[in-house]
Amino acid sequence: MFVDRAEVEIEAGRGGDGCMSFRREKHVPLGGPNGGDGGNGGSVIVRAREGVNSLVQFAHKKHWRATKGEHGKGSDKHGKRGTDLTVDVPPGTVIIDAESGMIIKDLVADGEEVIVARGGRGGKGNPHFKSSTNQAPREFTPGTPGESRRVIFELKVIADVGLVGKPNAGKSTLLSRLSRARPEIADYPFTTKFPNLGRVIANIDTSFVVADIPGLIEGAAQGVGLGHDFLRHITRAGILVHLVEPLPMDGTEPLENYRVIRQEIEEYSSELAERPEIVVVSKSEIPESAEVFQALQQEVDSEVVQISAVTGQNLNTLINRIAAELVAKV
Repeated sequence: MFVDRAEVEIEAGRGGDGCMSFRREKHVPLGGPNGGDGGNGGSVIVRAREGVNSLVQFAHKKHWRATKGEHGKGSDKHGKRGTDLTVDVPPGTVIIDAESGMIIKDLVADGEEVIVARGGRGGKGNPHFKSSTNQAPREFTPGTPGESRRVIFELKVIADVGLVGKPNAGKSTLLSRLSRARPEIADYPFTTKFPNLGRVIANIDTSFVVADIPGLIEGAAQGVGLGHDFLRHITRAGILVHLVEPLPMDGTEPLENYRVIRQEIEEYSSELAERPEIVVVSKSEIPESAEVFQALQQEVDSEVVQISAVTGQNLNTLINRIAAELVAKV
């Protein structure tokens, strides 16, 4: 199960109460106050950790709480501090305050962390209130509540390259040929339900991560066909590889399909639309591919690449082109 968005309730631990106590020992008639302080409540920390690849844990558990601080005790015994709760999420997770919509933190790198809810402060014991005029104070303070908030975890896949195109354009097949990734491949629309990642080795010194983004359809920028969920995952990609199928199963026009996807990307994010794009025509082994290649070459400003995932034609050319574009962006 792949989950890339979840809303949960986060609550830090309450601080323990301070204690009111007096020293009572034989032959010590005026022992004075000896109430201990309460311990601070535990905080809730969210940490990015490599190896975690989904937010599925939040689909089944909607409430996350750190432990409370212990109350203070007599004989100047302070309460134990509550244990912090550390929650691991995939790198690339954005933490958003559900009420205000403000971004709390964008956890990009492995090991990055943020305190989402701070634990409450422990209360003070009665020795804090002792003075020259109040030798036997009965005052103490309770612990304060820990912070509580509803947060949204939103995963945006971190990849150097985003593969985009219509459903059944051949993105998953291409990813499987370029890398060791083994995405599900079938001859029906929306085979890919969530992004697949694969690392491509260009040469001994160069490699990059490619994300196979689920197929986009017209209206994706308005959320049609889970469009927002799919488009979100290419926002981190440095460059886009736009795959165009020369003979679509649904009988649509390849050139028009390219224009539709470009329009959806532009409506979703003008900044995303300005990123470098490599247009690729797949299935060069069939006659229709050459005609579509010529049409797209006149449509776009950059050089179109014609490939075949079946025969391997121009796959190395595509890899080198991607590597060169990534170097140029640095």
